[in-house]
Amino acid sequence: MMRVPIYAHRGASAYALENSSAAFTKAIELGADGLEIDLQLTKDLVPIVTHDLDFWRLVNGHSIQTFEEVLAFAAKNELALNVELKETFLNAPEQIDLLFKRSYTHLNIHFSSFHYELLERIKKCNPMLQTAYIGTKKTNWEELGRLTAADALHMHKRHYNQKKLDLAFKSNMPLRFYGIDGNEKYLVDPHPVVLGWITDYPDKVLMKQLKKES
Repeated sequence: MMRVPIYAHRGASAYALENSSAAFTKAIELGADGLEIDLQLTKDLVPIVTHDLDFWRLVNGHSIQTFEEVLAFAAKNELALNVELKETFLNAPEQIDLLFKRSYTHLNIHFSSFHYELLERIKKCNPMLQTAYIGTKKTNWEELGRLTAADALHMHKRHYNQKKLDLAFKSNMPLRFYGIDGNEKYLVDPHPVVLGWITDYPDKVLMKQLKKES
């Protein structure tokens, strides 16, 4: 059985400042298969990699990276990318069109968001791009088939239970779980619908998986 890919949440954010070059480099050192990053738009519509727009967490000398810089880093290091689109994209349809009509065929990349309308816009621009809807406690597991603009569903690990996993499998809706810390028992024998783990601790998740293989 193939190992489930590990996405380092905002880089290896348990060990370095989130969304920083140091966190991304550390993620590689710790065995991550990919990065989960946050994407915001500046006032002049430049995509930048940051969770917050007030930047207070970056006053210690870390610079904010542009999306183009992270794309180049991922390509160079053969990393998958889970790109979460934040709220600043909601009122920028023209920028979305520019961003998603381009080709990303040289990358293993998908775009996720809590805002389903952004995924619909992506699919309208470029149906070939992979998307993921970030669900909440209000997500209706009985009607996942209605999420036609989503190629996968991202959920917090508290939703990892047999009934929901089976419903997702029945709906042909792959799952990635976030909030993973490496102590979860199901890491060694995950449900076949699981497509990825999103974690601050890629090394701990990898160690758990390797113990199963040995």
